[in-house]
Amino acid sequence: MYYVCRKKFKTRSGDTVRLVDLLDEGISRAEQKLVEKGRDKELTKEELEAVKRAVAYGCIKYADLSHNRNHDYVFSFDKMLDDRGNTAAYLLYALTRIRSIARNSNISQEDLKQAARTTRIDLGHPKEWKLAKCILRLPEVILRCLDDLLLHTLCEYLYELSNTFTEFYDSCYCIEKDKATGAIVKVNMSRLLLCEATANVIATGFHVLGINPLEKM
Repeated sequence: MYYVCRKKFKTRSGDTVRLVDLLDEGISRAEQKLVEKGRDKELTKEELEAVKRAVAYGCIKYADLSHNRNHDYVFSFDKMLDDRGNTAAYLLYALTRIRSIARNSNISQEDLKQAARTTRIDLGHPKEWKLAKCILRLPEVILRCLDDLLLHTLCEYLYELSNTFTEFYDSCYCIEKDKATGAIVKVNMSRLLLCEATANVIATGFHVLGINPLEKM
């Protein structure tokens, strides 16, 4: 574990940590986590290489940016790579899961773009309404970050948006399948567009934070 003490980044022995060593350690631990979850069995060698680097670099950046830069904080690789809580690992996983919903519906990006022009978004369910309101807060959050130059506000927003999406997805079906065959019976395009909007906002947040999103994780 590494920690911050009086704004100085050091190891337990008191030596200053070099950035290259920090990044290498992050890659090693990210790979270990992925192997523990069996992702090395589901990803190609090239995909695993890309994922472990994106996760390691993203998590290290996010661990720093998600805290108020005016305050000291404890830095932990275990917490940083946890796929629960306000971490890049959790948000990266959330984004890949949201993106997979359309793919599992056999709906292409072109189909979604066309539907966005013609489909009326239904916000009749309370969780749909809550998610839509959260999505629309992005400009307000960006302006606040531009005003005070504190990016932890954006991180907190992305985490809130991911949790709000989970509430929505748990309560509102997007794809209806036949219980016997598993075949898709109906796709709720309005809700699928809310999924796409959520994914786009998270991806935009990642772009601002300098984190590379992933298609598979």
